[in-house]
Amino acid sequence: MNILIAPNAFKNSLSAEDAAEAICRGISQSGLQCSIQSFPVGDGGDGTASLLIKKANGVFKITRARDPMGRIIDTSFGFIDDGNTAVIEMANISGLRLLGNRERDPVHASSYGTGELVREALNEGARKIVVGIGGTATVDGGCGILHALGCRFLDDTKKELIPIPKNLLRLDSIDESKVDKRIWNTELLVLCDVDNFLLGEKGAAAIFGPQKGASEKDVILLENALRKLAGVAFRQTGKDMNAIRHGGAAGGTAAALNIFLNARLVQGIEYFLDNTGFDEALQSANLLITGEGSIDLQTLEGKAPFGVARRAKKKNIPVIGLAGIIPDATNTRLQDYFDIIMSINPPQEDIQSSIRHAAANLRNAAHQIGKLLASGKPIGKIIT
Repeated sequence: MNILIAPNAFKNSLSAEDAAEAICRGISQSGLQCSIQSFPVGDGGDGTASLLIKKANGVFKITRARDPMGRIIDTSFGFIDDGNTAVIEMANISGLRLLGNRERDPVHASSYGTGELVREALNEGARKIVVGIGGTATVDGGCGILHALGCRFLDDTKKELIPIPKNLLRLDSIDESKVDKRIWNTELLVLCDVDNFLLGEKGAAAIFGPQKGASEKDVILLENALRKLAGVAFRQTGKDMNAIRHGGAAGGTAAALNIFLNARLVQGIEYFLDNTGFDEALQSANLLITGEGSIDLQTLEGKAPFGVARRAKKKNIPVIGLAGIIPDATNTRLQDYFDIIMSINPPQEDIQSSIRHAAANLRNAAHQIGKLLASGKPIGKIIT
């Protein structure tokens, strides 16, 4: 048996590489006679840039920029393709994981630091910039990035605003005249990990605001701020920010970069798999094991486990999904892509304990799978 291990990161607990290592160790200790290939993956969220840079034998650049609350911190991005392509991960500088639970405040959080990294990539001569935008703490419609690159946000008296969501409610116009002109000669590619549009009940504020610390009142403010931004953008450009698939990613960053900087939006997992040799790795596999923190219906909207499972299923390769949370376990849409979905968490363990014990729980689940396979039992349509 040739097993391909291709998990995404487990949010707040394990990187994709650590998750892959835990699964590999559990299988190896089970007594199953098999070969194992580790292929951790990313879909634009935490760890994606690092994986892309490593797989391309690129180089990392250590620098400093502003976190979501405006504090200057150490961070990094990288270069591939002989330095011609910069790879930036928003989560490294504008990410939710940089903030403590009490610091999460999307009403005041800014993506400015990501714009600083884009500017630094331009300073280094990048001709192409790839930005993975998952895992952010922001719902500022990407205005922080635009501000760092020279956009000025004005109220109806032409007074300049600091473009955080709270202030965007007073936005009247955006002055693009001082945008860093180098960006127009640079290919900007945005890796998105969700399909959501900007506004509405499935938009950036409603779906992702609460995950970033927004109260019910905050969600209303964030929605109104993004709606105001979209209105100004439409008046100035004739383009509808709410008509863009993936536009709600990273709190509306995807829509803003597309409208104002001509960025091309792509599904992050598809770009990752196409550019890292995944299909070649899949050729020799007869079982795929993937996973992330939660496998649910949102997984089918562009998350990493869906991306790898879909490719495996095209080759009739069985797929096992491992997750901490499985709220929709019996859903037939999930069963179309996952032969087995297994929760790695012990039944009585609370969520915080599960996060702390993720590596051990993942290793134990993989060990169970190895023993099941070693016994000769077929992989069936089992959701556990």
